[in-house]
Amino acid sequence: MTVMEQRGGYRPTPPPAWQPRADPAPLLPDAEPYRVLGTEAAAQADPELLRRLYADLVRGRRYNTQATALTKQGRLAVYPSSTGQEACEVAAALVLEERDWLFPSYRDTLAVVARGVDPVEALTLLRGDWHTGYDPFEHRVAPLCTPLATQLPHAVGLAHAARLKGDDVVALAMVGDGGTSEGDFHEALNFAAVWRAPVVFLVQNNGFAISVPLAKQTAAPSLAHKAVGYGMPGRLVDGNDAVAVHEVLADAVRHARAGGGPTLVEAITYRVEAHTNADDATRYRGDDEVETWRRHDPIDLLEHALTERGLLDEEMKRAARDAAETMAADLRARMNQDAPLDPMDLFAHVYAEPTPQLREQRALLRAEIEAEQGGTQL
Repeated sequence: MTVMEQRGGYRPTPPPAWQPRADPAPLLPDAEPYRVLGTEAAAQADPELLRRLYADLVRGRRYNTQATALTKQGRLAVYPSSTGQEACEVAAALVLEERDWLFPSYRDTLAVVARGVDPVEALTLLRGDWHTGYDPFEHRVAPLCTPLATQLPHAVGLAHAARLKGDDVVALAMVGDGGTSEGDFHEALNFAAVWRAPVVFLVQNNGFAISVPLAKQTAAPSLAHKAVGYGMPGRLVDGNDAVAVHEVLADAVRHARAGGGPTLVEAITYRVEAHTNADDATRYRGDDEVETWRRHDPIDLLEHALTERGLLDEEMKRAARDAAETMAADLRARMNQDAPLDPMDLFAHVYAEPTPQLREQRALLRAEIEAEQGGTQL
């Protein structure tokens, strides 16, 4: 008898033929990104939705330019602009019901604002403050997440818990193409698919993970193709087509809410600005590439479609720009005000019950401040 036979590894007959658990074909994304604008389907789009998307895109573009300017003025420590990606940002916020949750990454402040969070509060973390700046429960928006993809397991956990409780809640988690290389991405999608959690994963494929192009991130035909490996549908959409992104995400949200489980949506878009204000994008991409994408601008695409249908005139364009300027002026004025700082906040929210060491340190700092205020030199 061989060693293999002794260990029980010998099989006298071949195993039965392996059968897939399900047909993978329905899970596969289309070969080309789904589009509405510029097709016959554009004529059937809801006029009210088109106008809402347009106003929010114009406002979002102005928000991005104003926030970028604030970094140059020293009012923001850093700002990852989403200029060029406004269609994804706005659509992600608009498809959710009030009871649903949005899980943003650090580049998704525009989605947070479109969800209803005050623009100043949405920028608090990027201003260098120690907290997220807004109440996540008030708006059903999780804190901005700087570590790549760590918000995805959080979204899955919340959605799975809500379903166990019988709450009709869907979570929409946003991530960049670079985040799909993280282990958290795999863990989140695997758990969500196995437990059919009501989650929508939106990957904004903007071409680069800082300076690393997509070709060095994955060898898959598309990021949406990764969905089939987890057993969930994958959708591929033109991320600069606001109407198409809204439609695809709305379908995915309905699918999740009806008990169909998660969906992975890849939106093909482009990061027109640098990774952040600290990045020099000219080191890894050319101006010609950027200009090509500028000609596929999400605002221009939607503006052209609205004008063709007679749903947008100069007065409406001016109204959208004026509303955006009003928002920017208010943001600028309030961000130029120094936030009140309380040194005692250093010791707040560290532990539920402060340790003796923390109490001692807090007392020492308070004594130093009081001595300085009283004019006594320590």
